[in-house]
Amino acid sequence: MTLDERAEPVHERTYGQTTVEESGMTHTPEEREKLQEQGRGYLRSRHWQEASAIFTRLIEQDEEDAEALIGLALTLDHFGQYDQMYKLAQRASQLNPASAEALACKARALQKLERLSEATVANDQALLLDTNLALAWFNRSGQQLLQQRFPEALRYAERAIELDPTDPRSWTNKALAFVNMNRPFEALEAVNRALAQDPDHLLALQVKGEILRKYGRLQELVETMRHALEVAPDDIPSLNLIAYALRTLGEYAQLYEATSRLVELAPEDLFAWDCHMCALRGLARFEEAMIAIDHVLEYEPMNIRYLMIRADNLLRLGRYREAVVAAERALQFDHEHAPARRIHEKAARLLYRQKRKKK
Repeated sequence: MTLDERAEPVHERTYGQTTVEESGMTHTPEEREKLQEQGRGYLRSRHWQEASAIFTRLIEQDEEDAEALIGLALTLDHFGQYDQMYKLAQRASQLNPASAEALACKARALQKLERLSEATVANDQALLLDTNLALAWFNRSGQQLLQQRFPEALRYAERAIELDPTDPRSWTNKALAFVNMNRPFEALEAVNRALAQDPDHLLALQVKGEILRKYGRLQELVETMRHALEVAPDDIPSLNLIAYALRTLGEYAQLYEATSRLVELAPEDLFAWDCHMCALRGLARFEEAMIAIDHVLEYEPMNIRYLMIRADNLLRLGRYREAVVAAERALQFDHEHAPARRIHEKAARLLYRQKRKKK
């Protein structure tokens, strides 16, 4: 028997981002029921920390409270703590094997932990117990997205929405299905419905950003990704999208701000360094740009565009001899490359003048 299969009591005192102080109080059954109701209310209104605090308090006083375990597992989904979510849901399903919600929570955690076959089994069991459980249909739509079965993903997402139209995740799954079926306008409508339910839903913001990028709606893309970065300042997909938009718009000061963080978070990402190089050159910070250029050439040493940019950068720094050598390097790969040839000619001419002045 593995650790995850054991029916172990839950001893952790901190979940999500909330720590609950032990009060030493013992609640009556009526008070516990009232707290359960209050916790569920917080879940519906997406007040995750408040819900976490209530369910943690209930579990501290009764580690076999299956409903509180499920409630706390649902908050951990929001915080991305899927290992602990799985343990809580597993314990809840052992305490109450007839709980479809516990099985669906378990399936959700397993899916996020990439244990897909186990997730499928748990979710199917949940649907056998309750065919009207929105979470289980949402899980199934997610499974179909992962398996690239997009019409099925769309159908299951729509079923989840029928049962709970307030869950932004189901609307987002619907949008993702539409995106992959090349139905962008319907995807945008679905993702806007997701954001109407939760304006801070990060995946929905990312999906909307991808749609806006595809259709060249760059100002909207910048606004959307700024909101996403308020929600998650270090989110790499959002930083990539805003960098793409700012680069295309020529907003180099803002681009530099985004790419400085991006290269820190993803130091081996070629796109990040490419955009950072562009920002520095756009701001005429050519000395600093050399560092970024050398980074991109580490990844693609025979890329004629990068070689040409290096030659141009050296030219702008007045390092004419190095610029001639760099342009010759680019021309070795494409003798007729016009930009590299122009840089070579200009650098050679300026180098000649420089030599004559010294004489």
